[in-house]
Amino acid sequence: MCRTFRVVHSARLLFCIVLASAGCSTSAPTSPPTPNDGKLKILATTGMVADAARQIGGDLVEVTALMGPGVDPHLYQPTARDQVRLKSAQLILYNGLHLEGKMADLFESLSHQKRVVAVTRDIPENRLLAWSDSAGMHDPHVWFDVQLWEIVAQTIARAYAESDPQHASEYESRAAKYVSELQSLDRECRTLAEQLPAEQRVLITSHDAFHYFGRAYGFEVVGIQGISTDSEAGLKAITDAIDLIRNRKIRAIFPETSVPRAAIERVATNSHAKLGIELYSDSLGAPDSPAGTYVGMIRTNMQNIVEALRP
Repeated sequence: MCRTFRVVHSARLLFCIVLASAGCSTSAPTSPPTPNDGKLKILATTGMVADAARQIGGDLVEVTALMGPGVDPHLYQPTARDQVRLKSAQLILYNGLHLEGKMADLFESLSHQKRVVAVTRDIPENRLLAWSDSAGMHDPHVWFDVQLWEIVAQTIARAYAESDPQHASEYESRAAKYVSELQSLDRECRTLAEQLPAEQRVLITSHDAFHYFGRAYGFEVVGIQGISTDSEAGLKAITDAIDLIRNRKIRAIFPETSVPRAAIERVATNSHAKLGIELYSDSLGAPDSPAGTYVGMIRTNMQNIVEALRP
Protein backbone atom coordinates (compact mmCIF):
# COMPACT_ATOMS: atom_id res chain seq x y z
CA MET A 1 0.00 0.00 0.00
CA CYS A 2 2.81 2.38 0.88
CA ARG A 3 4.58 1.58 -2.38
CA THR A 4 1.43 2.36 -4.34
CA PHE A 5 1.06 5.71 -2.58
CA ARG A 6 4.63 6.67 -3.36
CA VAL A 7 4.21 5.72 -7.04
CA VAL A 8 1.02 7.74 -7.44
CA HIS A 9 2.38 10.68 -5.46
CA SER A 10 5.58 10.81 -7.54
CA ALA A 11 3.73 10.55 -10.83
CA ARG A 12 1.28 13.30 -9.82
CA LEU A 13 4.08 15.56 -8.67
CA LEU A 14 5.90 15.20 -11.97
CA PHE A 15 2.64 15.69 -13.85
CA CYS A 16 2.09 18.98 -12.00
CA ILE A 17 5.60 20.14 -12.86
CA VAL A 18 5.12 19.39 -16.55
CA LEU A 19 1.66 20.95 -16.57
CA ALA A 20 3.06 24.13 -15.04
CA SER A 21 5.83 24.28 -17.62
CA ALA A 22 3.20 23.89 -20.33
CA GLY A 23 1.37 26.93 -19.01
CA CYS A 24 -1.85 24.85 -19.01
CA SER A 25 -1.98 25.29 -22.78
CA THR A 26 -4.96 23.86 -24.65
CA SER A 27 -3.77 24.91 -28.12
CA ALA A 28 -2.92 22.45 -30.89
CA PRO A 29 0.37 20.62 -30.40
CA THR A 30 3.45 22.16 -31.96
CA SER A 31 6.93 20.70 -32.27
CA PRO A 32 9.98 22.36 -30.68
CA PRO A 33 12.29 24.19 -33.10
CA THR A 34 14.38 21.95 -35.34
CA PRO A 35 17.86 21.52 -33.82
CA ASN A 36 20.96 22.72 -35.64
CA ASP A 37 21.93 19.23 -36.85
CA GLY A 38 18.57 18.92 -38.62
CA LYS A 39 17.72 15.58 -37.02
CA LEU A 40 14.27 14.96 -35.61
CA LYS A 41 14.59 14.44 -31.85
CA ILE A 42 12.59 11.39 -30.79
CA LEU A 43 11.91 10.07 -27.32
CA ALA A 44 10.60 6.50 -27.18
CA THR A 45 9.49 4.86 -23.97
CA THR A 46 10.52 1.21 -24.39
CA GLY A 47 13.44 -0.43 -26.12
CA MET A 48 11.15 -2.12 -28.62
CA VAL A 49 9.59 1.18 -29.70
CA ALA A 50 12.98 2.89 -29.76
CA ASP A 51 14.49 0.20 -31.99
CA ALA A 52 11.64 0.43 -34.50
CA ALA A 53 11.99 4.22 -34.43
CA ARG A 54 15.69 3.95 -35.29
CA GLN A 55 15.12 1.42 -38.06
CA ILE A 56 12.55 3.66 -39.74
CA GLY A 57 14.19 7.02 -39.07
CA GLY A 58 17.78 6.13 -39.93
CA ASP A 59 20.16 9.11 -40.05
CA LEU A 60 17.26 11.56 -40.13
CA VAL A 61 16.40 11.05 -36.46
CA GLU A 62 18.03 10.92 -33.07
CA VAL A 63 16.21 8.43 -30.83
CA THR A 64 16.47 8.28 -27.05
CA ALA A 65 14.95 5.35 -25.14
CA LEU A 66 13.47 6.24 -21.78
CA MET A 67 13.67 2.70 -20.41
CA GLY A 68 16.77 0.56 -20.73
CA PRO A 69 17.37 -3.21 -20.63
CA GLY A 70 15.65 -5.02 -17.77
CA VAL A 71 13.32 -2.12 -16.93
CA ASP A 72 9.67 -2.95 -16.26
CA PRO A 73 7.40 -0.46 -18.09
CA HIS A 74 4.35 -1.42 -16.03
CA LEU A 75 5.93 0.06 -12.90
CA TYR A 76 8.17 2.74 -14.42
CA GLN A 77 8.05 6.11 -12.70
CA PRO A 78 9.32 9.12 -14.68
CA THR A 79 12.17 11.00 -13.03
CA ALA A 80 13.15 14.66 -13.09
CA ARG A 81 15.73 13.79 -15.76
CA ASP A 82 12.98 12.17 -17.81
CA GLN A 83 11.01 15.40 -17.64
CA VAL A 84 13.89 17.25 -19.29
CA ARG A 85 14.14 14.61 -22.03
CA LEU A 86 10.40 14.63 -22.64
CA LYS A 87 10.28 18.42 -22.81
CA SER A 88 13.15 18.65 -25.31
CA ALA A 89 11.89 15.92 -27.67
CA GLN A 90 10.08 16.93 -30.85
CA LEU A 91 8.11 13.68 -31.03
CA ILE A 92 7.24 11.22 -28.26
CA LEU A 93 6.49 7.61 -29.16
CA TYR A 94 5.00 5.29 -26.57
CA ASN A 95 3.49 1.82 -26.68
CA GLY A 96 0.05 2.67 -25.31
CA LEU A 97 -2.71 0.25 -24.21
CA HIS A 98 -1.78 1.20 -20.64
CA LEU A 99 1.66 -0.44 -20.79
CA GLU A 100 3.20 2.75 -19.38
CA GLY A 101 0.36 3.13 -16.90
CA LYS A 102 2.17 5.47 -14.52
CA MET A 103 2.75 8.02 -17.31
CA ALA A 104 -0.77 8.53 -18.70
CA ASP A 105 -1.31 11.98 -17.17
CA LEU A 106 2.12 13.08 -18.31
CA PHE A 107 1.47 12.08 -21.92
CA GLU A 108 -1.87 13.90 -21.85
CA SER A 109 -0.19 17.10 -20.66
CA LEU A 110 2.63 16.92 -23.20
CA SER A 111 0.20 16.29 -26.06
CA HIS A 112 -0.79 19.98 -25.84
CA GLN A 113 2.80 21.00 -26.64
CA LYS A 114 4.02 18.44 -29.19
CA ARG A 115 3.15 15.25 -31.02
CA VAL A 116 2.70 12.35 -28.62
CA VAL A 117 1.87 9.12 -30.44
CA ALA A 118 0.76 5.73 -29.13
CA VAL A 119 2.36 3.42 -31.70
CA THR A 120 -0.40 0.83 -31.21
CA ARG A 121 -3.17 3.27 -32.17
CA ASP A 122 -3.74 1.82 -35.66
CA ILE A 123 -4.00 -1.84 -34.66
CA PRO A 124 -7.61 -2.93 -35.32
CA GLU A 125 -9.45 -3.61 -32.08
CA ASN A 126 -10.48 -7.07 -33.25
CA ARG A 127 -6.81 -8.05 -33.34
CA LEU A 128 -6.19 -6.97 -29.74
CA LEU A 129 -6.51 -9.41 -26.85
CA ALA A 130 -8.59 -8.57 -23.80
CA TRP A 131 -6.85 -7.81 -20.52
CA SER A 132 -8.64 -10.25 -18.23
CA ASP A 133 -7.58 -8.35 -15.11
CA SER A 134 -9.52 -5.24 -16.13
CA ALA A 135 -12.78 -4.93 -18.08
CA GLY A 136 -12.60 -2.90 -21.28
CA MET A 137 -8.80 -2.89 -21.48
CA HIS A 138 -6.46 -4.73 -23.84
CA ASP A 139 -3.28 -6.68 -23.38
CA PRO A 140 -0.47 -4.23 -24.28
CA HIS A 141 2.21 -6.81 -25.21
CA VAL A 142 1.48 -6.58 -28.95
CA TRP A 143 5.16 -6.78 -29.99
CA PHE A 144 5.09 -10.55 -29.50
CA ASP A 145 2.95 -10.89 -32.63
CA VAL A 146 5.34 -9.80 -35.36
CA GLN A 147 2.48 -9.12 -37.77
CA LEU A 148 1.06 -6.55 -35.34
CA TRP A 149 4.50 -4.95 -35.07
CA GLU A 150 4.37 -4.42 -38.84
CA ILE A 151 1.35 -2.16 -38.24
CA VAL A 152 3.30 -0.34 -35.53
CA ALA A 153 6.15 0.29 -37.99
CA GLN A 154 3.77 1.95 -40.42
CA THR A 155 2.31 4.10 -37.64
CA ILE A 156 5.79 5.33 -36.72
CA ALA A 157 6.52 6.19 -40.36
CA ARG A 158 3.33 8.25 -40.54
CA ALA A 159 4.21 10.05 -37.31
CA TYR A 160 7.61 10.92 -38.78
CA ALA A 161 6.04 12.18 -42.00
CA GLU A 162 3.67 14.41 -40.03
CA SER A 163 6.57 15.86 -38.04
CA ASP A 164 9.02 16.11 -40.97
CA PRO A 165 7.03 16.23 -44.23
CA GLN A 166 10.02 16.98 -46.48
CA HIS A 167 11.46 13.53 -45.74
CA ALA A 168 8.15 11.62 -45.84
CA SER A 169 9.14 9.46 -48.82
CA GLU A 170 12.36 8.40 -47.11
CA TYR A 171 10.51 7.35 -43.96
CA GLU A 172 8.01 5.43 -46.07
CA SER A 173 10.82 3.64 -47.92
CA ARG A 174 12.66 2.68 -44.74
CA ALA A 175 9.41 1.48 -43.16
CA ALA A 176 8.72 -0.75 -46.18
CA LYS A 177 12.20 -2.25 -45.87
CA TYR A 178 11.70 -2.84 -42.14
CA VAL A 179 8.29 -4.44 -42.69
CA SER A 180 9.88 -6.81 -45.21
CA GLU A 181 12.43 -7.80 -42.54
CA LEU A 182 9.61 -8.37 -40.06
CA GLN A 183 7.74 -10.57 -42.54
CA SER A 184 10.86 -12.74 -42.87
CA LEU A 185 11.14 -12.90 -39.08
CA ASP A 186 7.51 -13.98 -38.78
CA ARG A 187 8.06 -16.82 -41.25
CA GLU A 188 11.20 -17.86 -39.37
CA CYS A 189 9.28 -17.98 -36.08
CA ARG A 190 6.56 -20.16 -37.58
CA THR A 191 9.14 -22.57 -38.98
CA LEU A 192 10.88 -22.84 -35.59
CA ALA A 193 7.59 -23.36 -33.72
CA GLU A 194 6.64 -26.19 -36.07
CA GLN A 195 9.70 -28.13 -34.88
CA LEU A 196 7.77 -28.82 -31.67
CA PRO A 197 4.82 -31.24 -31.54
CA ALA A 198 1.60 -29.39 -30.74
CA GLU A 199 1.32 -31.02 -27.30
CA GLN A 200 4.78 -29.68 -26.38
CA ARG A 201 3.92 -26.08 -27.19
CA VAL A 202 3.12 -25.00 -23.63
CA LEU A 203 4.87 -21.81 -22.54
CA ILE A 204 4.91 -21.08 -18.79
CA THR A 205 6.49 -17.74 -17.88
CA SER A 206 6.84 -15.33 -14.97
CA HIS A 207 3.95 -13.09 -16.04
CA ASP A 208 1.22 -12.99 -18.68
CA ALA A 209 3.22 -11.23 -21.40
CA PHE A 210 3.17 -13.90 -24.11
CA HIS A 211 -0.46 -14.37 -25.15
CA TYR A 212 0.04 -12.58 -28.49
CA PHE A 213 3.05 -14.84 -29.04
CA GLY A 214 0.94 -17.89 -28.22
CA ARG A 215 -1.86 -16.88 -30.58
CA ALA A 216 0.56 -16.13 -33.42
CA TYR A 217 2.74 -19.23 -33.15
CA GLY A 218 0.47 -21.89 -31.69
CA PHE A 219 1.51 -22.03 -28.03
CA GLU A 220 -0.64 -22.49 -24.96
CA VAL A 221 0.53 -19.73 -22.60
CA VAL A 222 0.42 -19.61 -18.80
CA GLY A 223 1.73 -16.68 -16.75
CA ILE A 224 2.37 -17.06 -13.02
CA GLN A 225 1.56 -13.37 -12.48
CA GLY A 226 -1.06 -11.32 -14.28
CA ILE A 227 -0.57 -9.17 -17.38
CA SER A 228 0.72 -6.30 -15.24
CA THR A 229 3.72 -7.05 -13.03
CA ASP A 230 2.05 -4.82 -10.44
CA SER A 231 0.10 -7.93 -9.40
CA GLU A 232 1.57 -10.67 -7.22
CA ALA A 233 1.62 -14.36 -8.02
CA GLY A 234 -1.13 -15.97 -5.93
CA LEU A 235 -0.95 -19.39 -4.32
CA LYS A 236 -3.63 -20.77 -6.66
CA ALA A 237 -1.72 -19.63 -9.75
CA ILE A 238 1.43 -21.31 -8.46
CA THR A 239 -0.41 -24.53 -7.54
CA ASP A 240 -2.23 -24.65 -10.89
CA ALA A 241 1.05 -24.21 -12.76
CA ILE A 242 2.69 -27.03 -10.80
CA ASP A 243 -0.25 -29.35 -11.52
CA LEU A 244 -0.17 -28.46 -15.22
CA ILE A 245 3.55 -29.18 -15.48
CA ARG A 246 3.19 -32.57 -13.80
CA ASN A 247 0.11 -33.61 -15.77
CA ARG A 248 1.46 -32.51 -19.16
CA LYS A 249 5.09 -33.47 -18.44
CA ILE A 250 6.30 -30.02 -19.46
CA ARG A 251 10.07 -30.00 -19.74
CA ALA A 252 10.90 -26.35 -19.00
CA ILE A 253 9.47 -23.09 -17.72
CA PHE A 254 10.87 -19.62 -18.24
CA PRO A 255 11.87 -16.67 -16.06
CA GLU A 256 11.98 -13.20 -17.61
CA THR A 257 14.69 -10.56 -17.58
CA SER A 258 12.45 -7.76 -16.28
CA VAL A 259 10.40 -9.71 -13.69
CA PRO A 260 11.50 -11.03 -10.25
CA ARG A 261 12.27 -14.76 -10.33
CA ALA A 262 10.94 -15.87 -6.92
CA ALA A 263 7.55 -17.19 -8.08
CA ILE A 264 8.79 -19.01 -11.19
CA GLU A 265 11.66 -20.56 -9.20
CA ARG A 266 9.16 -21.81 -6.63
CA VAL A 267 7.15 -23.46 -9.40
CA ALA A 268 10.29 -25.05 -10.86
CA THR A 269 11.41 -26.41 -7.48
CA ASN A 270 8.05 -27.99 -6.69
CA SER A 271 7.35 -29.35 -10.16
CA HIS A 272 10.90 -30.49 -10.99
CA ALA A 273 10.74 -28.68 -14.32
CA LYS A 274 13.97 -27.12 -15.45
CA LEU A 275 14.32 -23.36 -15.68
CA GLY A 276 14.91 -22.30 -19.26
CA ILE A 277 17.04 -19.34 -20.28
CA GLU A 278 15.51 -16.00 -19.26
CA LEU A 279 13.14 -14.63 -21.88
CA TYR A 280 13.06 -10.99 -22.92
CA SER A 281 9.52 -9.82 -22.31
CA ASP A 282 9.04 -6.13 -21.49
CA SER A 283 12.50 -4.93 -22.55
CA LEU A 284 15.27 -5.68 -25.01
CA GLY A 285 18.67 -7.08 -24.12
CA ALA A 286 21.86 -5.02 -23.85
CA PRO A 287 22.63 -3.05 -27.03
CA ASP A 288 25.57 -5.28 -28.01
CA SER A 289 23.78 -8.57 -27.28
CA PRO A 290 21.89 -10.83 -29.73
CA ALA A 291 18.64 -9.58 -28.15
CA GLY A 292 19.62 -5.91 -28.38
CA THR A 293 17.18 -5.23 -31.23
CA TYR A 294 13.52 -6.10 -31.65
CA VAL A 295 14.26 -8.65 -34.37
CA GLY A 296 17.08 -10.12 -32.29
CA MET A 297 14.90 -10.31 -29.18
CA ILE A 298 12.09 -12.19 -30.93
CA ARG A 299 14.50 -14.56 -32.65
CA THR A 300 16.47 -15.23 -29.42
CA ASN A 301 13.30 -15.92 -27.45
CA MET A 302 11.92 -18.31 -30.05
CA GLN A 303 15.19 -20.21 -30.39
CA ASN A 304 15.53 -20.58 -26.60
CA ILE A 305 11.91 -21.68 -26.16
CA VAL A 306 12.08 -24.32 -28.88
CA GLU A 307 15.42 -25.65 -27.66
CA ALA A 308 14.23 -25.96 -24.04
CA LEU A 309 10.89 -27.61 -24.90
CA ARG A 310 12.20 -29.94 -27.59
CA PRO A 311 11.54 -33.63 -26.69
